[in-house]
Amino acid sequence: MKRKSLHIAAVTAALLATTSFAQAQPASPAKPKVEAAAIMDTVYDLYQGDVVKIDAKTRTITFKNKEGESSFVAGPEIKNFAQIKVGDHLSVTYEVAVALELIKTKSDGIRSKQEASAVTTAQPGQKPAQTITNATEIIADVVAVDRTKKTASIKGPNGKVTVVKVKNPDLLKDIAVGDVVRAVFIDRMAASITPGKK
Repeated sequence: MKRKSLHIAAVTAALLATTSFAQAQPASPAKPKVEAAAIMDTVYDLYQGDVVKIDAKTRTITFKNKEGESSFVAGPEIKNFAQIKVGDHLSVTYEVAVALELIKTKSDGIRSKQEASAVTTAQPGQKPAQTITNATEIIADVVAVDRTKKTASIKGPNGKVTVVKVKNPDLLKDIAVGDVVRAVFIDRMAASITPGKK
């Protein structure tokens, strides 16, 4: 089995876990204010494949796509195993998003970083699905603005400088070097099994 197939199988097994795993996670991260400040929202397609074989006795599922076949054993944590059928489609995606919000107050010299994670899963009786979302919010200083390239460089509490490219260039009209901004970085891994095309 190819290394990539092993990796996808491991990711899939982890993502299709039960709600008991979700309940052990911290509270859901707050949704960032991105009405006019969305900077980046990119989705990476990690794996797309169809279920071609199911061994109910060993709980082994085999998926196939243009790169070949890969299999993994669905552990007892996957409660909705019986809902999976041959012909179903597996999708594994990874999404990265950044939101930037200008804080309309004077700097108090305090820089901070907060992290949160949340897990959502399929309801009983539905086909397995799970999304893991991580959000990191930092209060940072603007150290550079390039309106031509539509970028802003922000320096967080750990001293690291991150360059973000804005989707809406109008946002940069209100941001200048020395301003304080709230930046929310979100990454999301999702796996779902859906009925195949008839």
